[in-house]
This record gives sequence, structure tokens and C-alpha cells, in this order.
Amino acid sequence: MSIKKVGDMSDKSLTILKNLTGRSVTLGSFLWSIRECEEFSQVEFAKLLGVSKQYLCDIENGRRVVSVKAAAEFAAKLNYSAKHFVRLALQDELNKAGLHFAVEIHLHKQAA
Repeated sequence: MSIKKVGDMSDKSLTILKNLTGRSVTLGSFLWSIRECEEFSQVEFAKLLGVSKQYLCDIENGRRVVSVKAAAEFAAKLNYSAKHFVRLALQDELNKAGLHFAVEIHLHKQAA
């Protein structure tokens, strides 16, 4: 199996996922939804991401928070834009710390 090239995902996709699950979207729940939609087993998806099945299970079930760097790497491996993966990873960190902030990400253009 392979992940379909999807390009940039919109905030609307995250809103739909939130409405379907009835809870805030985390990076783990988003990865779970990608895995389920693509009909991957946890073993297959973990291999694709370069992590263990147990680590993926912990991420999907909210027992582990993914680093920003790992989130960007996951996005690249799945052919997604890193923007939303990084935003979700940062939001997960803030939520875990009990800080009530909302993360917003903007692409920083390098000076020429």
C-alpha cells in the first residue's frame, strides 16, 4: 500500500475530523485518521513512518507527544505539508503542559 499524494491539507479537514470524532484534533488522532482512511495496519503505518508499532499506538492514543521535528518528518514521509503536522505537535505540547494557548503557523519566507 502507499499513501496517496494529497498536497496541502486545509483547516477545513481538521474541522471535519473534529466534528466526526467529537474531540479536539491531536497529531495522534490525525495520524490515526490517515492510517484508517488508507487502510493500513498499525504495523504497516509504523514501518512507513520509521517508528515502532508501540510508539505509533502511544501517539494515536495520546500517551506520547511527538516532537516538532518528528512531526515534520512524518508529514514528508506521507506527502503532506508540514504546516499542520507541526501545528498539531506544538498544540499537543501546550495542551500537555496545561497552557491554554492556540497555535497558529505561518510560513516564514527567507530573506534573499
